[in-house]
Amino acid sequence: MNVAVIVVAILLALISGGFLGYLLKSRGKRTLEEAGVRVEEAETEAKGIIQKAREEAEEIIRKAREEAREIRISAQNEAEKIVKLAQEEADRLRLTMKEETEKIRLDLERKSKELEGYLEERRLELTKLEQALHQRESNLERRIQAIERREEELYKREKEIRELEKEINQIQREIQERMKEIEEEKKEIEALRNRELLELQRIANMTLEEARNELFKRVEEAAKIEAIRVAKRIEEEARERAEFEAKKIIATAVQRLSSEIATNYTTTTVELPSNEFKGRIIGREGRNIRTFELLTGVDLIIDDTPDIVTISSFDPMRRELAKEALERLIQDGRIHPARIEEVVLEVKKEMDERIRKMGEETCMELGLYDINPGLYYYIGKLYYRTSYSQNVLLHSKEVAYIAGMLAEELGLDAKVARRAGLLHDIGKAISHELGGSHTDIGVELCKKYGEPDQVLNAIKAHHNEEPVRYPEVALVCAADALSAARPGARRESLEAYIKRLEKLEEIVKSFKGVQNAYAVQAGREVRVIVNPEEISDEEAYALSKDIARKIEEEMQFPGQIKVVVIREVRHVEYAK
Repeated sequence: MNVAVIVVAILLALISGGFLGYLLKSRGKRTLEEAGVRVEEAETEAKGIIQKAREEAEEIIRKAREEAREIRISAQNEAEKIVKLAQEEADRLRLTMKEETEKIRLDLERKSKELEGYLEERRLELTKLEQALHQRESNLERRIQAIERREEELYKREKEIRELEKEINQIQREIQERMKEIEEEKKEIEALRNRELLELQRIANMTLEEARNELFKRVEEAAKIEAIRVAKRIEEEARERAEFEAKKIIATAVQRLSSEIATNYTTTTVELPSNEFKGRIIGREGRNIRTFELLTGVDLIIDDTPDIVTISSFDPMRRELAKEALERLIQDGRIHPARIEEVVLEVKKEMDERIRKMGEETCMELGLYDINPGLYYYIGKLYYRTSYSQNVLLHSKEVAYIAGMLAEELGLDAKVARRAGLLHDIGKAISHELGGSHTDIGVELCKKYGEPDQVLNAIKAHHNEEPVRYPEVALVCAADALSAARPGARRESLEAYIKRLEKLEEIVKSFKGVQNAYAVQAGREVRVIVNPEEISDEEAYALSKDIARKIEEEMQFPGQIKVVVIREVRHVEYAK
């Protein structure tokens, strides 16, 4: 503000000086006299002008100061307003930007989470698809294996059916012979009755003494017949008692047996670390796979199935040998003909030693310490043989245990019974290699190693190829039937299982008053729903007895079947 006042004063001075110069110049042409006269007037006038200019300047300065103060105050107020508005606008903009930023951040986080969720869902779907693919491949492999096993079972089933047909024909012939005998007995009885009538007619014409003698004779004959009947009844009671005692002894022996019940299946597939091993297993021009198949006697199936090689062979022992050798080669990583031959020889040697050790442990477990060590290997080989899906070694041990327990119950030689039970199927260890009946091969093998005659008789007699000559052998035959025929020992085909359940329900539905029937628990129980209006509680009790009796007469089944008759009356009403 001081600078503006100074500037105004300078301007006024310049204006006054210019004005004064102008007057002097305008009057310069006048004479010096006039100049002299006017000098004082000019000075006086100039002083007045200067004084007036000074006063105007001071007034201007005062007004300028007041205006400047007002302008400063107004400017300060305006500046404060502007600053305040600017701060408010800045705060508003800052808050708006903060809200927009937060909104953008939240939107980005939401979109990020949605993207992560979408990616996770796609990843899970991909994982599920891969798992489903692997599951389908596994299911396909299992189905192929099941079809192969099914073919073997059908072949064995067909063989069993042929044997059953032979047995049925034999039973029919025996029944026919028995019917002929019954007809002959009827004819004899009719002839005796006719003779009795004739004899009575003759007696009617006898004397008293003759009639008395004849009466005594007839009483004597009646007494003999009655005595025969009593003896027969006593014999039947003794036979029933003996049968009861035999069942009790067998039940006791079976209850004492708690062996491992399992069916052994050898593995036919080998998992690979990666698909690149398939090429290494095949080798250049297929020489590796040819060498492996030639040394192990199996077929290697290498197809499009990822990370899996299938071993195909009808011999479980060869499959096991090939499986261990292939796994060892994969683990080692060196796969070439020389290494394959070396590994296969090592595995064969180890497997033979393991089989011999298994046979030795089995003999020690049964307490048969005097068996020729040469039989250990053949006993161990039974572990890799199955009969109707039943492991032959486990079956032989089970027969040995049951026969030994039965012998102990009856006071016979338990050690001989266990020995014969263990070796009764020894021929199955090599029958597939030599061909022929396993009983003939078993007899020759046991003769070679000096087994007693009871063992040889058990091998032949358990298939009815020769009569039983020793009581211990009879126990072995009974134990063999118990081990092979007990529920769960041998698998039942799906068709036979379904037909058995259908037959069971059909028998139950044939009774009057039965509304429906359901076979449950794999055919071990049948639940019968009866009409409560047709069947009373007492009749339901009698119906359960009748159904159980008819099932026993018309069906063959393992174990027992529980018959549950359900009679229920329901009264339903609704409260509105």
